[in-house]
Amino acid sequence: MKKEIIIIGGGIIGLCCAYYLQQDGHQVTIVDKSDISSGASFVNAGYITPSHIIPLAAPGMITKGLKWMLNSSSPFYIKPRLEADFLKWSWLFKKSATAKNVARSIPKIKEINLLSRELYVDMQNSGDFDFHLERKGLLMCYQTDKEGEAEWNMGKLAIEEGLHVENLTKSAVKKLEPNIDFNIKGAIYFDSDAHMTPTNFMPQMIAFLKQKGVQFYTNEPISDLQYEKEKIVAVQTSKRTLKADEFVLSAGTWSSILAKKLRIQLPLQAGKGYRIDVTESTGITMPTILAEAKVAVTPMQGFTRFAGTMELGGINHKINPKRVKAIANAAETFYNGLKIPENSIANAACGLRPCSPDGLPYIGKTQYYQNLTVATGHAMMGWSLGPATGKLVSELIGVKPTSMKLEGFEVERFRFAQFKDLKI
Repeated sequence: MKKEIIIIGGGIIGLCCAYYLQQDGHQVTIVDKSDISSGASFVNAGYITPSHIIPLAAPGMITKGLKWMLNSSSPFYIKPRLEADFLKWSWLFKKSATAKNVARSIPKIKEINLLSRELYVDMQNSGDFDFHLERKGLLMCYQTDKEGEAEWNMGKLAIEEGLHVENLTKSAVKKLEPNIDFNIKGAIYFDSDAHMTPTNFMPQMIAFLKQKGVQFYTNEPISDLQYEKEKIVAVQTSKRTLKADEFVLSAGTWSSILAKKLRIQLPLQAGKGYRIDVTESTGITMPTILAEAKVAVTPMQGFTRFAGTMELGGINHKINPKRVKAIANAAETFYNGLKIPENSIANAACGLRPCSPDGLPYIGKTQYYQNLTVATGHAMMGWSLGPATGKLVSELIGVKPTSMKLEGFEVERFRFAQFKDLKI
């Protein structure tokens, strides 16, 4: 049955939800507080990552976070602050950072990534788009034996999950990147991964959706959500009231703020990431993560992108020059002879990733509102999981069997979390 559907948020998740919902014949409207030309969906590394099977909430992350808290240029930086939402999120993160959580999460993360990769390919083959998508795999380059051992342990876990992974020497890496002089000891190679150019895909998707009749209301922040009993009836923007049959909440980090208006607990923190784009030729052809520095390197259409860091410092778009410079320094350390131009550093941009406490996204319905579907909390995998999330949302709204089981992605999985031991 055709429905009127409002999607709150026009990032990669919201656009992919719109893509599959309009395919099902629904009338879709997207509302976004921005003009949908910047943010995490535009500045990410463009990775499709079945290799990234370990959630952010993993053993050892608390210790690393405390260690790196003293270093504002570290790969993972937490800005301590006495805010109730942040302290609750931190408490839930600590409880989730266990081996049990990792073991439970690995098959789910792998499955949804593989689903998404195939859906991107389907989009590319549809004839509706002409976007950049390559499957060349991913190199995890390391400079120390300790890091190499840790990365290979990750690789062996991926092999157990059926992914093809190789432990490469420096000379073997050279065969994949013959024009690059690496300062590394070796690399772990994941055949499963692909990469894209987000700034190429996003405008194409927006233009396609408009052509298909999807309505866009941009630069319109939502001030209120109106509900009656078990149904949302309308959203109030800065300019208008919009009614619909179904609502999708995919507003990234801002989803938790809007969820509060509906009395829904949706723990999220903004994980800020930065990118530097270099338009000059670098010779880099392989997507690569510089393991010790946690910097992602992506050969995109017309430029090379260097992206990284996870900064938990609240919702803001302030550029920290130290963190940007750390990305540039790491790149120059791993690639002998590479020099990141000063104008590229000066033009660095950032985006906010919505991070859940356990490292898994929120995808599904809520017990309170029968016509609300939530799709957020994807952290560093938002780009990778866009199509899969959109497909699953369309299946939920259409009351169809879902392409995969949604256990672990429940929207209200922290609803019964007890904070009595947390002093705020």
